[in-house]
Amino acid sequence: MQELDLFYLQLEEPNKSSLSTLRQHILAFDSHVTEAWKFNMPFFFYKGNRFCYFKVGRKLGTPYLGFNDGKWIDHPELVFEERSRIKIFMVDPNRELPVETINSILKAAIAIYD
Repeated sequence: MQELDLFYLQLEEPNKSSLSTLRQHILAFDSHVTEAWKFNMPFFFYKGNRFCYFKVGRKLGTPYLGFNDGKWIDHPELVFEERSRIKIFMVDPNRELPVETINSILKAAIAIYD
């Protein structure tokens, strides 16, 4: 079994279901999106460029989707926190995924690389 698959299998619920669903959504969003295990986390690539990744925060155990070039994305649901380049989208695993919001962020992120 690959490290990428182990990441999802080792998550506890509800993070496991939420991130697994989001994973499938991101991969289906565009045919140029691929995934790989980089820097000890699941990374998504768009046309070979590091596009976004999943991480579970250490302090609160809350998952988020980080966007590598997030500083170029203007969306109210993205936050910098203490980063200079990456913006993150917090995932609430206890709620239904906000698909329209996620789609608009993914669309804006992909536009950076086109």
